[in-house]
Amino acid sequence: MSITALDGKRFAEMVIQGANHLSSNAKMVDALNVFPVPDGDTGTNMNLSMTSGAKEVKNNIQEHIGKVGTALSKGLLMGARGNSGVILSQLFRGFSKAVESKAVISGKDFAYALEAGVETAYKAVMKPVEGTILTVAKDSAKSGVAAAQKSEDIIYIMEEVVKEAKASLKRTPELLPVLKEVGVVDSGGQGLVFVYEGFLAELKGESLPESSDLHPTMAELVSAEHHKSVQGHISTDDIVFGYCTEFMVRFEQEKIAKHPFNETTFRNDLSNYGDSLLVIADEDVVKVHIHSEQPGEVLTYGQRYGNLINMKIENMRQQHSNIVGETHAAPKAQAEIAPKELQEYGIVTVSMGSGIAELFKSIGAHAVIEGGQTMNPSTEDIVKAVKEVRAKKVFILPNNKNIIMAAEQAKDVAEEEIYVIPSKTVPQGLSALLAFNPAAEVEENEAAMKEALSHVKTGQITFAVRDTSIDGLEIEKDDFMGISEGKIVVKNKDKGQVAEDLLNKMLDEESEILTIIFGEDVTEEEVAKLSSFVEENYEDVEIEIHDGGQPLYSYIFSIE
Repeated sequence: MSITALDGKRFAEMVIQGANHLSSNAKMVDALNVFPVPDGDTGTNMNLSMTSGAKEVKNNIQEHIGKVGTALSKGLLMGARGNSGVILSQLFRGFSKAVESKAVISGKDFAYALEAGVETAYKAVMKPVEGTILTVAKDSAKSGVAAAQKSEDIIYIMEEVVKEAKASLKRTPELLPVLKEVGVVDSGGQGLVFVYEGFLAELKGESLPESSDLHPTMAELVSAEHHKSVQGHISTDDIVFGYCTEFMVRFEQEKIAKHPFNETTFRNDLSNYGDSLLVIADEDVVKVHIHSEQPGEVLTYGQRYGNLINMKIENMRQQHSNIVGETHAAPKAQAEIAPKELQEYGIVTVSMGSGIAELFKSIGAHAVIEGGQTMNPSTEDIVKAVKEVRAKKVFILPNNKNIIMAAEQAKDVAEEEIYVIPSKTVPQGLSALLAFNPAAEVEENEAAMKEALSHVKTGQITFAVRDTSIDGLEIEKDDFMGISEGKIVVKNKDKGQVAEDLLNKMLDEESEILTIIFGEDVTEEEVAKLSSFVEENYEDVEIEIHDGGQPLYSYIFSIE
C-alpha cells in the first residue's frame, strides 16, 4: 500500500486518531513527569489541547487539507494548556501555515510542513531546552525530510518520522541529566510520539484502542471536576449574561456583497451583546463564542453574513443551578446587566484553593482563574478572564511556570493590552500583586512587579506518588517532600517533620516575614504546632497564617 497524496479528509482522520491515542495514554504521560509530585499533568495538558484541536477538525472536515490544517491550528491555539500544550499548538500552527494554500499535499510537502512546525515551535519558546518535546519534534521532522528525498510515499515518510521520534525520545535522558537521574524519558516527547503513532495507524488503516470505549477520557474526567469546583464558588445570581452562545457563519457571497465582512467591525458589534466574546475568522467562516442575554439577536446579526452552522445555546443559569443544587434564579433587571465601563487597570491571576483565591482578591486581583497545579487553564480560559475584567490594560499573574506560555499566547490572541508577569509560584504572585500601584504608569508597574518576584522565596510540602531517586534523595511513594525554590531538599514520612526541616533550610538571618498557607489536609493543631516551632527557633521572624484550602500541597511557604 502506498499513499503519495494527502487530502483534508484523510488528514482529519489522522488528527482524530492521534488525539484518541494520546487520550488513551494520557495517564501514562502524566506518570513520566520528573518530580514524583501528585500534580504531574503533561499528559492531561497535551490531551486537552489535542482534543480541542481534534474537535475543531471534526467541525471542519473537507477535502482541502489547508483548511483542515487551519481548523486544527485554531482549535489547538484556543485549547492549549501548559507548556506542553502550547508547544504542541505551535508545532501544528507552523505545519498548518505551510499547507494552508494547498488542497492536497505530496510526501515532500508533508515532511517540509512538519519541519516548518518545528521552526515555529522553537521561535515560540524563549529558551529552548533540548531533551524535550522540541528535540523529539526536530529529530523526527528531520528524518521525515530525509525520507521524502527517497520516496513520495507518505506512509513510508510517517514510518520514518515515528521511528526517529521513538529513538529521539529514548535519547532524551542523555540530553537532560535530571531525566537520566530519575530514570524516565521526557513526558512531552512521549505525548508527541503517541500523536504520531495515531497518525501512522490511520494512514496504514490500523486500529488503536480508544479510551472512550473503555472509560471516560481524561478530558472528560478533568473538565467535569474542574467545572464543578469553579461553579461552587459563584452564585447563580452573579451570572450576568445567561446564555452561552456558540455558532459559526459560513459566508455567502450575496450577503457579503451587501455587508462586507470586517473581523474587527464584526467583533466590536457583537461586543455590545454580551461578554466572553471570541471571534476567529478565515476566508470561508467565522466562529463566535459569546455569553449573552439575547442569543436570538446575536444569531440574527451573524446571519447578515451567511448561513448559520454548528449552533449551540446553553442556559448557564440552569446549568449552574443543577450543579450546585440552587433554585433557578431569575435574570437580573436589564439595568443591572449593562456592561461596566472600562477601567484603567485589571489584574488576572491563577490560583488553586478557595482560600488562596480570596487572598488574591483581598489584595487587588480583579479575576481569579481556578486552576494551577492540577488543572492548567487554557489560552481561551485566560482570554475570557481578561475580557471579563473589562480593563484597558491587564496584568496576568500565572503563578505557575507551566502556565506562563499559555498566558503569553493569550497576550497574542486577545485585543486588550496585556502584560504577563512571569510569576512561577503563588508567593511570587502575591509579592508581585502587592507591588502594583494603580497610580503609576504601566511601565513602572511592570518593572516593579517583575522586580518583586525576586524578593520572595517559595517552599512547598507535598507527597510522592512513586518511588524515585533525585538530587541524592531516595524517595518512597507517599513520603512527604519539602521543595525549596523548585528543588526537593528534604523528605520524611511525617508531614510536620518535613515542614520543620524545610523551614530550617529556608529561614536565615535575612528572613523577616514567613507566610504559611496551609492546605485542605492540614488541621488547626498541625498549624499551631508549626507556628510554635517557628516562634521558638526564629523569634525575629514575623508569621502570617492563611487557610489556602489548596489540594495536594499541605503547605506553601512564602519567605521575605
